[in-house]
Amino acid sequence: MTANRLILLSILALAGCGRAETNPPTDPAAPIDTPEAQAPAPTPPPGVGSIMPGSGPQTFVGRWAANAAWCANPQGAERPIEITTTRFEGYENSCGILSISQVSDGYEAALACAAEGETTSERIRMAVQGDSLRLTWLNRNNAVVSLARCPAPAAAPAS
Repeated sequence: MTANRLILLSILALAGCGRAETNPPTDPAAPIDTPEAQAPAPTPPPGVGSIMPGSGPQTFVGRWAANAAWCANPQGAERPIEITTTRFEGYENSCGILSISQVSDGYEAALACAAEGETTSERIRMAVQGDSLRLTWLNRNNAVVSLARCPAPAAAPAS
């Protein structure tokens, strides 16, 4: 037997030993068989897509005011704040929601804000009960502001 043939037989013999631990790149991996893996994927609420930096229902989305009369004001200091899944807009400040996570009593969000030429980072907790929003400013000694949900603006009449 030649040396090349002996090497080839040795390689083939070793290749047949044991079980392969990984699947070939062209084969899909075996499914994970755990209760968590078998659970259906969570479905986001209507209107919340993949653009949301965190997860959870959009209970906090809308227009909110400290005084119900402010809901009719489109601008000025006495106007509602507007919260979307990606923005937190108030009087003379504008914040992007960087992340959001569910906590026991609502949601905590990290904000990147710009106000009057200054940029800040803020952390808030938002807890909604019915048509009331309780904002807790975590970076401001847990200052609390209570807001009421503004009704949706009336649609413009069709012409």
